[in-house]
Amino acid sequence: MGEYALRQPAARIGVIGYGAITDEIVRCLELRGQLHTLAGVLGRPEKISALADRAAGRFPVFAELKQLLARKPDIVIEAAGHGAMHAFAADVLNTGCDLLIASTGALADAKLADTLVASLANGADVWLASGAVAGIDGLLAARTAGLRSVTYTSLKGPAAWQGTPARALLGAAARTQRVIFFSGSAREAALHYPQNANVGATIALAGIGLDRTRVELGADPHVPGPLGIIEAEGEFGSFKFDILALASARNPKTSALTGHSLVAAALDGMCFRGGDALRAEMKERQVR
Repeated sequence: MGEYALRQPAARIGVIGYGAITDEIVRCLELRGQLHTLAGVLGRPEKISALADRAAGRFPVFAELKQLLARKPDIVIEAAGHGAMHAFAADVLNTGCDLLIASTGALADAKLADTLVASLANGADVWLASGAVAGIDGLLAARTAGLRSVTYTSLKGPAAWQGTPARALLGAAARTQRVIFFSGSAREAALHYPQNANVGATIALAGIGLDRTRVELGADPHVPGPLGIIEAEGEFGSFKFDILALASARNPKTSALTGHSLVAAALDGMCFRGGDALRAEMKERQVR
């Protein structure tokens, strides 16, 4: 799937989107005493006045991408969902600015992924953060140590799946016991459950790819919060670990840890190169 490298820490960052993730990014920057590194945030034009009030003069909020890029950020963080990836990702890369992606599930769309690979010719790169996933470093190491299989299981309370295709699949049994309603590849999970499959896609791109990584999604009334279980096996041995990533208070579909991970990725270089993974995915699709 390609070589991976840590990124040089950025001095100035831009952010696309002003929702729950960006609120956590701002909070994290304030805790670190580094809010001055935030060059600006891109918000929805129809909400720009309200968003500017929310920013309260701490950083600028823009209605157009070109305004944000004019501030010369070293890296732009996408924190606005799959739609924003389609709308803005290639434009960021085409200016030569690096892109740090939160909505990794969007990369399951082969057309979008190929467009981004073409945009890398301008010298920029795509970077992926661990997000709510602990153990990404282990997966990256295992790739060259004979990694053969990776399974990611995502369990949430039944109410957390409301507003997704899972709702029609969960029967009365889900109120009292664990129900696995999806089992397939990380690519299929991302395409069918875009609001809930970014973690699976990140694990896949750090490991054996979107088509070989298995994802299971389930409802469980007994879990104390969103529970992720990663299992990997290969020539190196095996590992399994659980991640209880509590949801953001403002958005139950987003982990509270995600924003902090994006800051660590941008300012401390704690991320991995996504461009290599996308190129490898393209080559595998061409072979098939």
